[in-house]
This record gives sequence, C-alpha cells and structure tokens, in this order.
Amino acid sequence: MSPEQKLPSLDGVKVVALVSVGAHPTSGRARRAEQDARAVELGLRLVGDKLRVLHAGDPAEEALRGYLGMGVPALHVLEQPPGADALPALGDTLRDVGAGLVLTGSQAETGEGSGLLPYLLAETLGWPLVVGLAAVEAVEGGQATVLQALPRGQRRRLRVRLPFVASVDSAAPAPRQSAFGPARRGELQVETTEIVQDSLFDSGELQPAKARPKRLKVIKAKTAADRFKAATAKASGDGGQVLKDLTPEAAAAAIFKVLREEGVVR
Repeated sequence: MSPEQKLPSLDGVKVVALVSVGAHPTSGRARRAEQDARAVELGLRLVGDKLRVLHAGDPAEEALRGYLGMGVPALHVLEQPPGADALPALGDTLRDVGAGLVLTGSQAETGEGSGLLPYLLAETLGWPLVVGLAAVEAVEGGQATVLQALPRGQRRRLRVRLPFVASVDSAAPAPRQSAFGPARRGELQVETTEIVQDSLFDSGELQPAKARPKRLKVIKAKTAADRFKAATAKASGDGGQVLKDLTPEAAAAAIFKVLREEGVVR
C-alpha cells in the first residue's frame, strides 16, 4: 500500500502517535524508532496532517526530526529530564487534548525497553488496549473495527470502543522515508509539564536484554511436503488444561505454578 493510499478516515476523532528516540541496531546511532515510525505512518494515513505526534523527553534530541521528515508539520515535546516518569505527563496531556485513538510502538529501542508503556497508559486512562494493531478498517457509532496481527500471518478482526490505545505491529504499513527538507522545516513545540521522578528507575540497573532460548521441536517426516506441513502447522499444547470458574487466588496460583515449571520465575 503506497503512502498516498489512505485508510478509512476517522473524521472527528483525534489521533495521537507517541514516539521515542530509537537506536540503530548495528551502530547504536540515535534515529527514529522503527515501530514508532509505523505508528506515525498509520496515523498519517488515517487523518493526514491532523495527526498529533507526541514525545516525552529531551526536546534537544536531533533524532526527533526524523518524524518531522515524514510530513508531520509539528512535533509536541513534553520536556522531561532523564530518569523521570513520563506516564503522568502523557496521561494528563492525552486527556486534555481529547484523544480518541493513541498509537504507540510495541517496545522502545532505548532506555528501559520493557514494552509496558501501552499497558500502563491504558490502565491510567481507563481505556481499552489493542495489542499488535495491523490496520484500522472503519469507525462507526463510537466503535472502531481493527485488524490484529497474530502469529504465522493470521489476522483477527476486533471491534473496540473509542477512545482506546493501540500498539502497532510490524504487519502495519512500513513507514515512509524521512525527507531532509520537511525535517528541518518542521516545528518542535516544547511544553512544560509536571515532572515526577521514577524511583524504581533510579534504584534499578539497566543491562542488555537476552533472548530466551526457544525449544526446538524435532520433525520426523520423510517427504518435503510432510516437513513443510509440520513446520507451518499451528502449535498445539500438550498436557494443557482449561481452568474455569476459579477464584482470583486459585487462578493466580495456577498461573504462578506454570511460570515456575517453565522457568520464567524462580
């Protein structure tokens, strides 16, 4: 889909894209974040230059102009020092502007990179959260019809009430290139907000994330067709059980037991 081919319009709905400073995977050089750029791309296709792009952090960061180069006329920056908790400032700002759809990346490329911001933001605002957004198909009667990306290229159609928060998946449209001219002409609008120090971040220690090893399934097949079928078949759980009508305490105990058995927690 080309950048000129717009998705169904969200007339009357304020769309906000949250962006952060990314890092090149090889050199580590500061740049626009890949997933956040997809959120901006989707927002531009929905509402064009009416899209509001929002960043909480240092307004002097040059990498932010990579988003302006996508054709965004202005980028709003909530000035926050390093180590500050951006969640309260973002929540207050989104309420004040009357946002109807908030688009985010799935995970930051710098800083904590926990991927928890969309969840915490939706909880703070009391809004629904859609994870893995691939497309917005229609908006009608205060509800949006969206496509959610699932593993193995599958899609699931959901109806969600407005306003809501959505983290954009890699299946969403690829971001357009950032042009130098618009990046220099675009305006960085700095806004002062209340600063809340993140005590958990101050007491924590950052370290590179390590990918957990994946279990390999041995496929015994004689022909190429059988091997292809086994490789693309849906994974089925062995020894699983469906728990129904449990108390919250019993459900939590069952989940904790599984996490212990899988070695996720110790």
